[in-house]
Amino acid sequence: MDESELKKIIEELSSFEQLKFAGIPDIDLYMDQVTTFIDEKLSYLKRNKEDSILTKTMINNYTKAGILMPPKKKKYSRQHMVLIILTYYLKQVLSIGDIQDLFSPFVKAINSGESHEKELENIYNKFLEIEKNEVENFNKDFQQILNIEAEDKKNMIGDSDEDFNELITIVIMLIVKANIQKRMAEKIIDEFFKKEER
Repeated sequence: MDESELKKIIEELSSFEQLKFAGIPDIDLYMDQVTTFIDEKLSYLKRNKEDSILTKTMINNYTKAGILMPPKKKKYSRQHMVLIILTYYLKQVLSIGDIQDLFSPFVKAINSGESHEKELENIYNKFLEIEKNEVENFNKDFQQILNIEAEDKKNMIGDSDEDFNELITIVIMLIVKANIQKRMAEKIIDEFFKKEER
């Protein structure tokens, strides 16, 4: 296994410019403008260049699911944009139903005429801070994983598939950690956000 290739991947994953709250348009946008803006600003999250970050169908589905408020006069506000961005991140791990449970207090309040822009701004800024810290922590954690694998490699006796086995082990370690974190997030949603339904 070429450790430098893995480090290059980490650098690619870590080198992005976060979309700050102030960078989200403070004017209402039409759906095409929203999809173009999000696709450009979050393009670093694409696995493949041809992937779409956001489509019109996704926006319509999020609105139907109660994750987003309906647009006003076919336009989407900064509050919509924040919820769309957070939904993109959350849907990588959580179900649409879980995201709906998470966002329903905001969406219901906003639909009833209340403004929650300040709360959403605070949540979004906290999200950016967490993302930045987690990327830094991931880099350190991943280096530890590589060190563990290097140590294990010293103890192996001439296995021709050791690079392949090492990579499988690294993927498994990453997935186990991700699964534990996903399960914890689901338990929090079940315990604290679904209580209204009980």
